[in-house]
Amino acid sequence: MADIWDGSYDAGRQSDESYHERLHVEPIYESFLCPLTKQVMRDPVTIENGHTYEREAIEKWFKECKDSGRRPICPLTLQELNSTDLNSSTALRHTIEEWTQRNDAAQLDNACRSLGPGSSESDTLQALDYVMKICQKSRLNKRAVRNADLIPMIADMLKSSSRKVRCKSLQTLCVVAQDDDNNKKVIAAGDTVRTIVKFLSHDHSQERKEAVSLLFELSKSESLSEKIGGVNGAILILVGLASSKSENILTVEKAEKILENLEKDEKNVRLMAENGRLRPLLTQLLEGSPETQLSMAAFLGELVLSNDDKVFVAQTAGSALVDVMKSGSKQAIEAALKALNQISSHEASAKILIHAGILPPLVKDLFTVGFNQLPMKLKEVSATILANIVASGSGFESVLLDSDHQTLVSEDIVHNLLLLISNTGPAIECKLLQMLVGLTSSSTSVLNIVSAIKSSGATISLIQFIDAPQKDIRMASIKLLHNISPYMGRELSDALQGTAGQLGSLIGVIAENNGITEEQSAAIGFLAELPEKDLGLIRRLLAEEAFPMIISKVLKIRHGEIRGNRFVSPYLEGLVRVLSRITYLLENESAIVVLAQEHNLAALFTDLLQTNGIDKAQMASAMALENLSKQSKHLTKIPELPEPGFCASIFPCFSKQPVVIGLCRIHHGDCSIKESFCLLEGKAVEKLIACLDHNNERVVEAALAALCTVLDDGVDIQQGVLVLCEADGINPILEVLKENRTDVLRQRAVWAVERILRTEDIAYKISVDQNVATALVEAFRHGEYRTRQIAERALKHVDKLPNFSAIYTKVGG
Repeated sequence: MADIWDGSYDAGRQSDESYHERLHVEPIYESFLCPLTKQVMRDPVTIENGHTYEREAIEKWFKECKDSGRRPICPLTLQELNSTDLNSSTALRHTIEEWTQRNDAAQLDNACRSLGPGSSESDTLQALDYVMKICQKSRLNKRAVRNADLIPMIADMLKSSSRKVRCKSLQTLCVVAQDDDNNKKVIAAGDTVRTIVKFLSHDHSQERKEAVSLLFELSKSESLSEKIGGVNGAILILVGLASSKSENILTVEKAEKILENLEKDEKNVRLMAENGRLRPLLTQLLEGSPETQLSMAAFLGELVLSNDDKVFVAQTAGSALVDVMKSGSKQAIEAALKALNQISSHEASAKILIHAGILPPLVKDLFTVGFNQLPMKLKEVSATILANIVASGSGFESVLLDSDHQTLVSEDIVHNLLLLISNTGPAIECKLLQMLVGLTSSSTSVLNIVSAIKSSGATISLIQFIDAPQKDIRMASIKLLHNISPYMGRELSDALQGTAGQLGSLIGVIAENNGITEEQSAAIGFLAELPEKDLGLIRRLLAEEAFPMIISKVLKIRHGEIRGNRFVSPYLEGLVRVLSRITYLLENESAIVVLAQEHNLAALFTDLLQTNGIDKAQMASAMALENLSKQSKHLTKIPELPEPGFCASIFPCFSKQPVVIGLCRIHHGDCSIKESFCLLEGKAVEKLIACLDHNNERVVEAALAALCTVLDDGVDIQQGVLVLCEADGINPILEVLKENRTDVLRQRAVWAVERILRTEDIAYKISVDQNVATALVEAFRHGEYRTRQIAERALKHVDKLPNFSAIYTKVGG
């Protein structure tokens, strides 16, 4: 059968009549064959001596004779010819054509049988090969294949279990489809296109290659573009192939061409955009009809874009979209705003939009009232875009908004924003609050915003948003208050205490038990930035029972009961800073002392000294320990000794007081970290000494201040010095003195060193350190009045000044 499929001629097989009858194929007559090509002639011509040849073959023969300088001869008889004239053999050609048509019909019939069920793989492949070859010969054959209903049968072969059959079927359909729209429609009938698309994701590269080639042919028909694009996953797979770095280059190029063909359908353009191929959509957005531009802009606003895509869209269409904002219809402005909302949420794309001039029309749309104002839902979009632009931190402060040279941080603009916040709906309120959060997050603009808030009297209004029922508004307001609290803490504290319920709501946020959120971190951070010695606020926090809750939260974090995330450090820092404030009320509030004892705050703050990486928490803990330690001399229990008896008045040897063991060396009483907050008993001294080596001067200042309480008046200073000496704390304090990092550190170090030098043995050892003497001399020369007095006494201890040459009035340490 192979000989018949490939058109070859075999005289032996030709004589086998039963064979031809079985195939329903007429034998090839000798006269049909060209003596030169041994193939059936298509354009037979007769030469001078009556022999017949294929025109193209004999013309080539005569040319070779001429080129070699020989006279033309008959290739069959080798007889010289006088003429090379060719006479068409019309009758023979017609006979051959009729024979060919009958044979083609018979062979197509054979192909139908070979493509049916039960055929062997070899017969099926031969049949497909035959169909492909005859379709390559003429368009009439393609019509014959279609009329013979072979196309659906070939399409069914795509589901064959044989990979060879599937590949050959794809090849055959590709040839059948070339330049024949009718055949393409037949191929695309049913679910054949879906089947072809499936081959695009097959592991076998040859199947992918043939499927792409076939799909390329089909995609040339505009009527099939929608059907191809409508197959689930087709566009995505093609986009992946077109951008592949590992696929065959021809496959990649054809996938790209398929996508270009499919771009003619608007639905496909949208599908491509959804799958990351944005250029066709942007092309139609920029060059399409007004209706198409509007449609594409609206669709762009619905897409979820990657950051890279946002930058690409901003670069390509940002200026055009901004122009629509300035002069488009309300429908066009709506579409443009929604698209700009999508692409403004990334820093790099926001920067491009700023350069494209988005800020002036954006602010104008927000502030315009009356007949020309935008609907509220669009003002909400404008506010969202503005919040996105500000959040990007991309140099918006210098952009001029109008002819009056106003910028986004100008006082009048901020006043208008604050007014708009107070006179609009929750959605716009939230976005404008978020925009103010962005403005106050920048060190270059926060002072402008703070000044405008103060001058507008908006402080109480902002505080009241803490009670907003909408969580996003509440969160934005708390973040804003946190940002501005370092610059207007007193005003915010007064406003917080002067309103009803807001402080309780704030504490409620901090107390929530749903992990640690950004809102909780901002809320406790806001409280932590308010004046630390605001006794009124501290008492309000006590009344709200905030401190027990804070203690519980701190302990849970330290014990690992609350999972850490990116907000755990700032949250813990805020908790510790707020908790430390309770120690400022110890002096006159016995209830606070009881609270501190019940919760063992001194031990907790001692443990918090080791929160490495959270400097402010360490600093607040050291400051709290200083305040607690100052109360130790009042809280230590001095043992009551019995009065001397009658014998003691007669015999002095009986008047000696009994020795009480187990008392605190510094306070000479019964001390503990829990009850009397004693640093010595709580092992806090060593941890405070470790903090003296901290990089942050504020931490060192707080740690040194706490250590100074063991050298304070009212305690055993000499024993305090020995405690520091035994804990290896003398040299670190001397190093602080010698480094002279800040004025506060010098003052505290000079005070501590003077107390230390009162112990003669230590003074003798230190006196040989010239650097200590130099540091004391510098303090004596350049320190403020009290520091100079103390430095003078210290210099006397190391014999650098004579005792009789006091210059200043002696002042008790």
